Amino acid sequence: MPAWDGTATQKDGDEEPRTGSWSTPTGGRSEVGSDDGAASRRTRRIRARRRRALAALLVAAAAGAVLALVLPSRRGPGHGGGDVASDGAVPGASASSGRGGPAPGAARDRLVESPSGAAIDPAVFTPGSCVAFSPTRGRPVATVFLDAGHGGRDPGAIGTTSSGKTIYEAHLTLPVELDTAALLRRAGLRVVVSRTRQTQVARAGPGDVVGGVFTVRGEQHEIAARDLCADLAGAKVLVGIYFDAGASPSDAGSITAYDPARPFWRSSLRLATLVQRDTLASMNAHGWQIPDDGVSSDVYLGGPPLSAAGAAYGHLVLLGPAFRRIFTTPSTMPGTIIEPLFITDPYEGTIAASKVGQHAIAAGIARGVEQYLGLP
Repeated sequence: MPAWDGTATQKDGDEEPRTGSWSTPTGGRSEVGSDDGAASRRTRRIRARRRRALAALLVAAAAGAVLALVLPSRRGPGHGGGDVASDGAVPGASASSGRGGPAPGAARDRLVESPSGAAIDPAVFTPGSCVAFSPTRGRPVATVFLDAGHGGRDPGAIGTTSSGKTIYEAHLTLPVELDTAALLRRAGLRVVVSRTRQTQVARAGPGDVVGGVFTVRGEQHEIAARDLCADLAGAKVLVGIYFDAGASPSDAGSITAYDPARPFWRSSLRLATLVQRDTLASMNAHGWQIPDDGVSSDVYLGGPPLSAAGAAYGHLVLLGPAFRRIFTTPSTMPGTIIEPLFITDPYEGTIAASKVGQHAIAAGIARGVEQYLGLP
């Protein structure tokens, strides 16, 4: 997606974005490569603690696999026996769900409380996309829109685990989205998700796909469809769930973004701050020591512009305003995008691909949204 380069202009009546209110992402672990003796000793201690945390994560995963084999009767009806889907997708269920990975169709079983979610405008969205789920208790307090980044023809970033397994961003964002949805529904919220399967969200139109791959137009259409879904759902909050990637395997950390050019930017900044804080706290409660890359303008997220029009637009489409050469259906509510881990860092990639890691991220996102909405 295009990065904001500051070229976009404000609409009449918009509040002026506050400059200097976001922190610049570090882009990696600052202690690596230091010649200072104290810094080097700190680096070794941190690496040792992270290795122990990773070992504990792998032991927990192995123990869960053993219990699943020893106690098969505790698995729900119709669930497979493995944590790796037949298409090679990474493990996808939460630490407490006991279900398998995000194979097409299997991930939908996460929302067991309401298997009959309501599709919003099936003529526009693909089957299993833009689906609304009622709260599992009480009447809905508000509607939250969750976007599992990428999907279908777009695998997103490609990373690796510590064991050398290749992982795909689209396979990791979906289970986190669905875990988050389940938690928010238990808190009394109606939740609309961009997708429940490993598929694209929008029905492809003319010129959207060439040779089985999205064109620039198709990619923009796909992201814009997620904004349209949030708007049609009447969502009060939008949260995009993505993962980060870097040129160096040492790039690491969690970053959350908002768009400072929207009229509701202050609310988006508050939402982003809560989501970043609570997700980082949830992950680091496990001893993983994920670096805090801060809350940022969306200039720091996304890849290079896909076109000259994208460069002129200068925003992330999911969060940004309308632009006639890009799209005309922007989100109309406060929103944020979180990239909690770098999947190109094998350590963080291992966490992102694990059930316990995905659930920790989901728990943090859900808590941040609940606090934003003033829920107990």
